[in-house]
Amino acid sequence: MRFQAHRDVFSEAVSFAVRLLPQRTTLPILSGVLLETTAKGLQLSSFDYEVSARTEIEADVQEQGRVLVSGRLLADIANRLPNAPVELSTDENRVIVSGGSARFTLLSMPVAEYPSLPKVGEPDGALPAADFSGAIAQVAVAASRDDVTPVITGVQLETTGDRLSLVATDRYRVAIRAIGWHSEGTEASTALVPARTLQEVGRTFGTTGDVSISITRGEDRELIAFSSERRTVTSLLIKGNFPPVRRLFPETVENFAVVGTAELVEATRRVQLVLEREAALRYTFTQEGLLLDAAGSEQAQASERIDAVVTGDDTVVSLKPQFLLDGLSGVHTEFTRIAFTKTDNPNKPGPVLVTAQKSRDEQGSDDYRYLLQPNLLLR
Repeated sequence: MRFQAHRDVFSEAVSFAVRLLPQRTTLPILSGVLLETTAKGLQLSSFDYEVSARTEIEADVQEQGRVLVSGRLLADIANRLPNAPVELSTDENRVIVSGGSARFTLLSMPVAEYPSLPKVGEPDGALPAADFSGAIAQVAVAASRDDVTPVITGVQLETTGDRLSLVATDRYRVAIRAIGWHSEGTEASTALVPARTLQEVGRTFGTTGDVSISITRGEDRELIAFSSERRTVTSLLIKGNFPPVRRLFPETVENFAVVGTAELVEATRRVQLVLEREAALRYTFTQEGLLLDAAGSEQAQASERIDAVVTGDDTVVSLKPQFLLDGLSGVHTEFTRIAFTKTDNPNKPGPVLVTAQKSRDEQGSDDYRYLLQPNLLLR
């Protein structure tokens, strides 16, 4: 194999190919990136049996071939090469990478032992990449990081007609975002995608045009693929039944407060400074406004009052500040509506519902909803 490629294009392609690979693997061969010449130029791929990444770039190919080489090392080298065309060639089991006056020699890995890349089916639909990336950022933060229950470490994608919904939960909160998409069919479908993989997809494809989504279901494996502009990421789906969290959302709420989003974020960040880790912050909503109160320790306490318009009863809730900040990060309007739900047990507070609010008087779109379970109030 021998080819020449643009240094920045090659470096970006290698970085994309290895981005989803695990930092450590029991099979060294899975840490490799596969380079193959094609009629269009050069294809770079990576695969660890759970996720794969594939991209094609233009290259001046002098000799056809394929080679497997350490992915992260190649990415580091490509990123550090001088600003000159990259030349890569093979000599038996060696890979020579050069650019300008720099030259590196690497040992290749056995291509014959590398697993076959998963096949991608026809797209089920497509949507603007920016919208999809934004929705992932809003929802994935609520997915669990506890591998003991794998089913809630993922984000559930649900398609119905021209709508795609993303749902995530870690038992303490639920985030939902619905966006429009162009479906190739009319049947509703679901896919439970690992949150980490989906977040990488959002970061990688966020500035491209459209992203197409393809779901492949078979007897032995279920696979989802995201493709955009000569790049494809595939992931195995998480098996299991996602909890029916939609029923937790109330149809109507009569008791709520409207608060300035940025003002609430800044006040929460300030007052939480005195809290110990995992401690909750008390929010008191009254007709006079919102009081944030943190009893951190004997050495430090903090409180702050900000404006709020309360409809209904005065309410006191105790919330983990970071969980609330995660929800507020998904609100892209000047104001936020915080609604207070009721439970059958008067001693147990109901979840608070965070949604967008266009103005103090006009409710925003309900395409994004964030439901957060309060902590029990300390008497």
